[in-house]
Amino acid sequence: MRDPWLIAVDKPAGLLSQPGLGPEQSDSVITRLQQQDQGLRLVHRLDRDTSGVLLLARSADALRRLSALFAERRINKLYQADVEGELHGSGCIASPLARLSRQPPRYGSHPEGRLALTIWRALAAGSHCTRLWLRPLTGRSHQLRVHLAERGHPIVGDPIYGDVGRSFRMHLHAQALSFRHPFTQQRVRLIAQELPFAIEC
Repeated sequence: MRDPWLIAVDKPAGLLSQPGLGPEQSDSVITRLQQQDQGLRLVHRLDRDTSGVLLLARSADALRRLSALFAERRINKLYQADVEGELHGSGCIASPLARLSRQPPRYGSHPEGRLALTIWRALAAGSHCTRLWLRPLTGRSHQLRVHLAERGHPIVGDPIYGDVGRSFRMHLHAQALSFRHPFTQQRVRLIAQELPFAIEC
C-alpha cells in the first residue's frame, strides 16, 4: 500500500528493519527504500527473522501521528507463528519483560520489567508443533518470542529462544495491521502475503 502519507511493505525474513552495528549489518528495509525516497521513516520495527507487514511514514507529521497510534495501542497487530509442542484453545499471557543481556540481545520476565500482554489462539496442529494466531496488546522487544518460550513452546526456528535445528528460518509472520487512518479517518487493514513457511514441523 502507498498513499500520500504512508507506505506498507511486506518485509522478508532475514532482512533488518533498520541498520545494525557494523558494516555487515548496514543493509535494511529503510536503507533500501530511502534510496528512492529519503523522507521515509520507520513507524515501528520487526525483528530481522520476522517477516510480514511493516509500516513507514512519508513525512514528519505522518510519523508523529502514526507513532501516537502505536503508543496509544490504537493499532491492532496480528501475527501467525508455529510453536514447538501442542497447544489447544486460547489464552492471554501477561508478564513484565526486560532486557537480560545485550550480545545477543535477550529479553525475559523480570520484576522490574515493563508489562507485556499477548493474546493467543490455536489454529492447527502439525506433527510436532502448533500454529497460533497471536495478538500483542503491547509492543515490547521480543515479546511474542519470550512469552511463548517461557511457557515451554518456543517459536519454531527461533535462533535465540528456541531450537534452530527444526527449520532454516523462524516461523513468525506479521500477518496484518489495522487502524483508523490518522489523516483520512478511514479504516485501514494491511494484510501480508501468504505465510512463507509451512506447518509441517
